[in-house]
This record gives sequence, C-alpha cells and structure tokens, in this order.
Amino acid sequence: MKIVIPGGSGQVGTLLARAFTAAGHDVVVLSRRPAPQPWQVMGWDGASDGAWQQEVNGADVVINLTGRSVNCRYTPEHRREILESRLRSTDAVGRAIARAACPPRVWLQASTATIYAHRYDAPNDELTGVLGGHEPDAPDSWRFSIEVARAWEQAFDAIPTPDTRKVAMRSAMTLSPDHGGVFDTLLGLARRGLGGRAGTGRQYLSWVHAADFEAAVQWLIDHDDIAGVVNIASPYPLPNAHFMHGLREAAGIRIGLPAAPWMLEVGAVMLRTETELILKSRRVVPARLLASGFVFRYPHWPEAAEALCRAWTRSRETAAA
Repeated sequence: MKIVIPGGSGQVGTLLARAFTAAGHDVVVLSRRPAPQPWQVMGWDGASDGAWQQEVNGADVVINLTGRSVNCRYTPEHRREILESRLRSTDAVGRAIARAACPPRVWLQASTATIYAHRYDAPNDELTGVLGGHEPDAPDSWRFSIEVARAWEQAFDAIPTPDTRKVAMRSAMTLSPDHGGVFDTLLGLARRGLGGRAGTGRQYLSWVHAADFEAAVQWLIDHDDIAGVVNIASPYPLPNAHFMHGLREAAGIRIGLPAAPWMLEVGAVMLRTETELILKSRRVVPARLLASGFVFRYPHWPEAAEALCRAWTRSRETAAA
C-alpha cells in the first residue's frame, strides 16, 4: 500500500511510519520541517496547495495527524495556533482528496479522547459517551480543548468524500519506549522519586500501548465496514494513582511522592504546559473496536507497563553499546 501521513513527524506519526515501512509499505510523511528518514518525507505548510497533493492522488490511505502540540500554556496565541493548525490542515487534506483522480480508499483523521467529559461514574464509549464542555466540576480553562476537538471533528465531517471512507480516531495517550515520548517522561519522573499520584489520584487515565495503536490503525484500514468515530484506547482505563503504582512496580521503584494540585499548577507554569493534561478524568473505552473483533495485545496496564519498561531498558542499553 501507499500511505500518506500529513503531520507524521511527531511521536505517533513516527511510530506508524516505522511500522508501515517495516511491513513493506510505501510511506510518505508530510512535515513542516522535513528531515531524512528511512521513509520519504516531503515539505508542506499544513494549509496550502502544493506538490504534496500529487502524493495523495493514487494513495491507498491518508492518515492526517497534523496539529500543533497541546503541551503548552494556553495563551491566546497558542490557542489560535492549536485550533487553526487542525482546521486548516483538515481542509487542505480534504481538498487534495476531492481533486484526486484516484482518491484514497480511506482517510483516517486524528481526533482525541479529550473530547469526552471529565467524569468518574462511567466509561465513555462512542455510542453512549458524554461529550465534555458542560461539567460542573471542571475548570473553565478545560473547555478550550473540548471546543477544539468538536471543531476539528466537525471540519472533518463537513468534507464530502464519496469515494473515500472516513474514520475519526479518538485516541488516548499512546505509550512507546521511544526517547522523548509520554512514557519516557513518566518513567523519568518515577525514576526521580516523583511517580506518585497526581492530585487526588481518582481521575481516570486512558492509555494505549504503541503496539496496539499500530495494530488498531491497521485494523481500521483493513475493515471497510468501519467508518465514523472510533475510540483507540485500552479497554481498561484506570485511576491515576493505580496507573502510577503500576508504573513504579514495573520499574522496580518503591517510592513515589504524590503531587498536590497546587504543586501541579506551579510545575505546569514552570514547564509551560497545562494541568488539564494530568488532572482531567479521561475514562474512555474502545467499544467499536472490540465489537468488530479487534483483540488487544496489552489490554491491562501491569503487563503493558512491564513490556514498556523492558523495551525502554533495551533501547538505552543498545544506545550505550
């Protein structure tokens, strides 16, 4: 297959490009900052028409992952960049597909599990899940992420692609042993003794092992009967305190200091990020994937954490050799 991945130079895009290339597929990544890779990388600005559109024509799959990172302070400028980068790139990819003489058979579009409500009482699936934005116990600043997610999906839905199946991937936190990824950051905190609960520790954390994320994307490509919104997350989200305990157990770390909400606020300012990424309860389950027959390799956190720790250690030993 030929697979085009706009915005594929980040952690998730690199995971997919690496996996698809290893499987023998032709991968083209579109990036604002092209750099040499084992796969083809083309420059684009995430909005304008250009030579990159020729790669979409005749491709089998487009996986649009473009969007400015939300790991930042939500200043007015950053809010504008976060929203515009998602809407403009979605529109650009839609134009390329509409103009293609031979359009791709499927367009997978990044979305986010953050679109669901901050809640503890029940899991959010694609059919009965509650979308966020009106929770009485959530800070007003959290509504921005919901507004972005809704606008992003609405822009995607509004583009007619009669010959191309569309899937919006509401993905949870994807964990891999790669340097600089989310797991690398969490493990680094735990190794420094800071791997305790965040806030009350009650907030649910939805996650997915990188191997399951890659397999789920392949599953969505292969199954022509799946369209619309799909959650990509482990079937078993768990409270933050349990998640961090499982990480410490897998890493052989006995002590993890907890962080009170005020400490997280101070740390978020220093690290130029937002506490929403830590304190919002994301209790998301992949009902449609499970109903379609998809089987997770790492459905439970303890086994996933152990596998990630082993892979993380091997990669560091290899790098040091």
